[in-house]
Amino acid sequence: MEIIDLSQEIYVGMPVFKDLPQFKMTIHKSHEEWDKIENPVTRTPSVHRLELGEHTGTHVDAINHMAREYEGQSIDTMPLSMFYTEGICLDFSHKGLKELIEPEEIEEQLQKAQLEIKQGDTVLIYTDHFRKYFGGEDWGKGPGVSAKAARWLGEKKIAAFGVETMSPGVSGVSNKEVHHICGELGFTHYENMVNLYQLIGRGRFRFIGLPLKIRGGTGSPVRAIAVFE
Repeated sequence: MEIIDLSQEIYVGMPVFKDLPQFKMTIHKSHEEWDKIENPVTRTPSVHRLELGEHTGTHVDAINHMAREYEGQSIDTMPLSMFYTEGICLDFSHKGLKELIEPEEIEEQLQKAQLEIKQGDTVLIYTDHFRKYFGGEDWGKGPGVSAKAARWLGEKKIAAFGVETMSPGVSGVSNKEVHHICGELGFTHYENMVNLYQLIGRGRFRFIGLPLKIRGGTGSPVRAIAVFE
């Protein structure tokens, strides 16, 4: 069995989408405090305090994040079967900054890879944007799916699709509509994925991206993985 990690590292100073909360991490309790050592030279962490948004790093969006009319469809209400699926990964590494991915291009890549989309799949979109631009001035200008492509994927009754970028659509172009379509058709997406280049040309795999069970949550960080048996 081979397991490929598809998740970003979470650390202080990491990029986050627009005005979402910055990740903060401080020592809450040290071993020295627990051992009642007075005036220690160093503090060895035994428990950290974390402050972060639900949409930090590699994460999945809940249906209630898509639009106000989906209130109540929080991350803790979504079936676990949405996060434990079969998966495929398609190559769009030729796409440039802020370029849209259209349905006919997805069909072309499916044919090229000799793959098909099955009901309940997770479809990962490899653009190589992470390796090219992460942390740089163009990090927020990644390619993304068009509204037509989102609807096309949703009508295939997939569980989710995943992207390397901070948003599933192109920010300011298709992103808001892509979210609304996900809510309307009842599927979701993962953002900020990594290592998708390791999946290209390898066929189908087991995808796992389990969220935290946050009551009322609009999303959750995940440790997404691809498993090849």
